[in-house]
Amino acid sequence: MFMLPHLSSRSSCSLSPAIANIRVHFQKSTLTRSISSSSFQSQHQTNINNLTTNNTTINNHHPRSISIMAPIPKTPLPKSMSAVLIPKHGDASVLQYTQSQPLPTLQESEVLIKNTLIGVNYIDTYFRTGLYGSPESLPLITGKEAAGEIISFHPSIDRSLPQYANLKEGTRVVYLGEHTYAEYTALPIDKLIPIPDEISTEKAAASLLQGLTALTLVKEAGGVQKELGLSQGKWTLVHAAAGGTGSNMVQVLKVLGAKVIGTAGGPEKCELVKRLGAQWVIDNKSEDLVERVKEITGGHGVDVIFDGVGKATFDKDLEMVTRKGTIVVFGNASGPVDPVNILRLGAKNVKLLRPMLSGYIATKEERDQYTTELFDLLKTGRLTIKIHEIYPLKDVARAHEDLEGRKTTGKLLLKV
Repeated sequence: MFMLPHLSSRSSCSLSPAIANIRVHFQKSTLTRSISSSSFQSQHQTNINNLTTNNTTINNHHPRSISIMAPIPKTPLPKSMSAVLIPKHGDASVLQYTQSQPLPTLQESEVLIKNTLIGVNYIDTYFRTGLYGSPESLPLITGKEAAGEIISFHPSIDRSLPQYANLKEGTRVVYLGEHTYAEYTALPIDKLIPIPDEISTEKAAASLLQGLTALTLVKEAGGVQKELGLSQGKWTLVHAAAGGTGSNMVQVLKVLGAKVIGTAGGPEKCELVKRLGAQWVIDNKSEDLVERVKEITGGHGVDVIFDGVGKATFDKDLEMVTRKGTIVVFGNASGPVDPVNILRLGAKNVKLLRPMLSGYIATKEERDQYTTELFDLLKTGRLTIKIHEIYPLKDVARAHEDLEGRKTTGKLLLKV
């Protein structure tokens, strides 16, 4: 073994009487140091051909050439990033796009993610309007889900641990977190979900929050489980069934064998809901919702109602729900439900819930269970994700306006 001296592009030196005429040259981004000799002896040839040193190999086709691969330098992080701020509460016009937001600083056990696609959800509009309070003061970066790739790890993370074996720089991940309306996000490493090879980044970003919401609300809040035969399934109704969460719920309910009634506004949306698997679809713009439900169920009523609309539909829910039925209110698209006199539930012994996804995936085991189930549905094609539009991040206000204006079908994404 021998040591190579430091070489510059214009220097030469003598390594030994048998090795001279040192040249330095660059090829693309790789630094190659070639050592040639006019007086190699046969007794040196075998040793040179078999020589291997750290980061140094001998080219077998050219036994007089030693190549040293210099590490490719990492691209330095920018000093600022693009993001969307909420400087004050209000309509979509208050959303402020900036390209000068400082990058987040990694705290202990955190990783830095460069976001590629960001999910837009109704809950984002609630934080923008002030309907939901935030522990952080304004200006605020909202957003609850995104997909991208790992950029860096905080030094406190022991990357030799087996649970982090599949996580490295460049790994594609999807996650639920905070402040995702930004080019970069810092979050705890345990919240990262590696994206399977069979699933695109786009599909992962479009399915996570709404897919997990559909699975957990259907199974846990609604108590709908796999039953034998369509005739044995519960009567279920999904409001806004052409929307992001609603379209997921229709498909999950179909997989579980429920009898599914979907509501939507207009022929185009109704046709989409039918293609998703709802056996009955009611156009709430042209049909009497309560009367149609009575007709469809033969007067039985609905066992489980999933209502993401809120104020505009709640009173009708109480009419449509059957005795000992369940109403699951999970959204406020038309505004929050007014305070309820609990005595209104007594006539039919109705169960009323207002659940949130976070309460069903509070532990890593719960999150892993439902994420695995969601990815399995995606891989097998039993759950398809319709993306309404992918908006540039700077057009976030238009995305919010489209969502609140009920102009969309499927999922809305922001592209960074």
